[in-house]
Amino acid sequence: MSTDSGKPFVARLRTYVITGLFVIVPLWVTWLVLVFLFNLIASLGGPWVRALARAAASNAPALSRWLLDFRVQALCAFVLVVLVLYVLGWATTRVVGHQALSLFNRFVERIPLVQNIYGSTRKLLAALQQKPDGVQRVVLIEFPTPEMKAVGLVTRTFVDENTGEELAAVYVPTTPNPTSGYLEIVPLSRVISTEWSLDDAMAFIMSGGAVGPDHIHYSKGA
Repeated sequence: MSTDSGKPFVARLRTYVITGLFVIVPLWVTWLVLVFLFNLIASLGGPWVRALARAAASNAPALSRWLLDFRVQALCAFVLVVLVLYVLGWATTRVVGHQALSLFNRFVERIPLVQNIYGSTRKLLAALQQKPDGVQRVVLIEFPTPEMKAVGLVTRTFVDENTGEELAAVYVPTTPNPTSGYLEIVPLSRVISTEWSLDDAMAFIMSGGAVGPDHIHYSKGA
């Protein structure tokens, strides 16, 4: 049974407003992310839907007008892009599709400037799908000061040419947008491995620490 009836009106108002914010903010953030993804995907397919509408203008004017409606156009563009992505994913799992993708990659890697962006992006995605040598994927590093720890993702390990010390390239995502962040080169001896999965780390980062496992190896001795 609620005991709020004995509280002053201002106190109840503050309590209920804050409680309402805790309910609506996650829904609002989720909505913004979904709208952003929908608009992004729809914008990719929009030119194709408009081209189809122009092609159908002479023979099927009603269909052309229907396709040019903003809401219909966005929905059709979204479905079109999802279908194209599905077909691409299906094709690359087949021998012919895999060979075609390899030929395309070799072609792109011959184009100046484009090869750097395209190649780096492919290598980053490939690195995140494979476990690095000698360390877990999700780690803690001393950042931004030695007294503080940050969650990072190891993208690769390598060796100091002068000392032979093992180093790790660690990407430190920012909260709540993990697509921006910092790249740190850290001695492997100062990297603290965790038992978190990549999903655990992303949930922890995007929620500002509110969502995540209950235990973590915070120090080397743990």
